[in-house]
Amino acid sequence: MLVPLIRTLQTYLPNATITWVISRPAYDLVEGMDGVEFIVIDKPDGLKDYWQFKKQLKGRSFDVLLAAQSSFRANLLYPLIRAPRKIGYDVYRAKDGHKWFINERINATNGHTLEGFLQFATALGIENHEVRWDLPITQDDYAWAREHLPSNGPVLLVNPAASKLERSWVVERYVAVIKEAQRRWQAQIVLTGGPGNFDRELADAILKQVQCIDLVGKTKPKQLLALIQQADVLLCPDTGPSHMAAAVGTPVVALHAVTNSQVSGPYTFRHLVVDCYPQAVKTILKKGNTEKIWGEKVHGTEAMKLIQVDTVLAKLELAIAK
Repeated sequence: MLVPLIRTLQTYLPNATITWVISRPAYDLVEGMDGVEFIVIDKPDGLKDYWQFKKQLKGRSFDVLLAAQSSFRANLLYPLIRAPRKIGYDVYRAKDGHKWFINERINATNGHTLEGFLQFATALGIENHEVRWDLPITQDDYAWAREHLPSNGPVLLVNPAASKLERSWVVERYVAVIKEAQRRWQAQIVLTGGPGNFDRELADAILKQVQCIDLVGKTKPKQLLALIQQADVLLCPDTGPSHMAAAVGTPVVALHAVTNSQVSGPYTFRHLVVDCYPQAVKTILKKGNTEKIWGEKVHGTEAMKLIQVDTVLAKLELAIAK
């Protein structure tokens, strides 16, 4: 979701030199992006990693640091970056001691995470914002996707697993949606997911009950991006592919109950989200106004059970009809 900030800076500060400190998994999606120097690091896991990062930046200084991550690990990187201006989050969104590592703050909002990123451009005097990605996808990646996608019927990608069990939907309901999509729209179903055990187990449980093309654990990041770009619609929980779909313009029906879609949903397809978060806040957390609990999660396995098959099918109908 940070890419629109980079595009905004490139548009309105065309002479600026942009250096992006980025983790390896994120870099795999944006590699080849024009006009950006990347410093690729693994997630710091000890003093040795921070020392290595300091050596990477030896002799370098910058005019401004945009401290767009406020995790404990990220906060410890900021003292190692020489810059007179270190712009970070407002008190509302700062965490893990973030305030001690910055000297300026963006304006407080309770909106979407992407809008929060764009507030860093506002802090630099840029009032207009670019909500675009233009991610580089190679012809080889597109060719791989074409080779593995069916050529007939609407193609429905289903990425059933989130990074955490509590954000993933019920297997039987995925199966019910897939069967109805096959019957109603003659949809061709392609399962995607990462190489982890949970992704594999969830996919296998679905495949035991319904026939799908199985690409779980078989895609590189750019190949997955190409698959999503060439599909007709994506169905997934709150997970990375949801934002990848928004980036490449593919309609995505995202399933939210643990997290607030108005904060972390696919930015350009929030109208297609199945959002049971307000209901989960009310019935599980026993709280009222969701606007006052920005970023709070409804932990546990009960929240995602609030999402019903018919509601998901109605959103898919909207996506496929277009």
